[in-house]
Amino acid sequence: MTLHQNVLGVDVAKDWIDTFDLATGKARRIETRPAALKAFAAKAQGGLVVFEASGGYERPLMEALEARGVGYARVNPRSAREFARATGRLAKTDTLDASVLAEMGHALKLEPCAPIDPARRRLADLVARRADLVAAITAETNRLGQAREAFIRRDIQSHLAVLGRRKLAMEKEIEAQVRAAEQLDRIEQRLRTAPGIGPTIASTLIAWLPELGQIDRRAIAALAGLAPQACDSGKYRGRRKVWGGRSHIRKALFTAAVIASRFNPAFKQARERLLAAGKPYKVVIIALARKLLTILNAMVRDQRDFA
Repeated sequence: MTLHQNVLGVDVAKDWIDTFDLATGKARRIETRPAALKAFAAKAQGGLVVFEASGGYERPLMEALEARGVGYARVNPRSAREFARATGRLAKTDTLDASVLAEMGHALKLEPCAPIDPARRRLADLVARRADLVAAITAETNRLGQAREAFIRRDIQSHLAVLGRRKLAMEKEIEAQVRAAEQLDRIEQRLRTAPGIGPTIASTLIAWLPELGQIDRRAIAALAGLAPQACDSGKYRGRRKVWGGRSHIRKALFTAAVIASRFNPAFKQARERLLAAGKPYKVVIIALARKLLTILNAMVRDQRDFA
């Protein structure tokens, strides 16, 4: 376990960051200008910076810290809020959030995140943009189904044609990005030997689940939101449910499990056995998705194709 001289909490906003130094108890507000972030990173060397995932607003801070070799931990906002409540912090301000993050990093002895490979980071941006385009196509398709006015229908159809072209262009760029990075290309080719894994799901896993092959099967299932969580209290035994984790990864693996259960003999047999035992269809597919993720994790870890 790495021992850090100091822990700094950072609450990230669009135009500034609020920082809290646990050693000195001092709070500061810093504009998210490159020069200001570089200066902050220089002063934070030797410490651990803790901040929440903020939908991309944390990227300039991450890049400044990585350039200086400063360790950072990016935490789930829900976890940070629950830690605040557990320590009696019900109020919420930017400065208070920064102090809570610093105390969370110290109390939980958070480990720094591994630096993100620039090639994988660009791939993640491209995959996210593709997801945006797919969402826009779905929304416009739904509107087309409700539209009755001829002019509006033509307008929606024209927009759908544009979105379709942009989606194809984005998929070509994703493929080019994977092929250009030797490590990503090798992982993608390996993942695609598994049932249910095509280019879209493979690139999604590579971009948004970099821990694949790096941690054990239980931890990877929890990250993907596929680990069944207990709900027991006293004599009560509740139904296990999956929740939390990375929903986009869970959705991708759910789709892959559906495909695998139709065309792969082993997965098809497992699906039929579970259905015959009275398990609901969604529960069966989630179980198969978890099994598939375990296989993919071992494949990347052991550097072997699906057998």
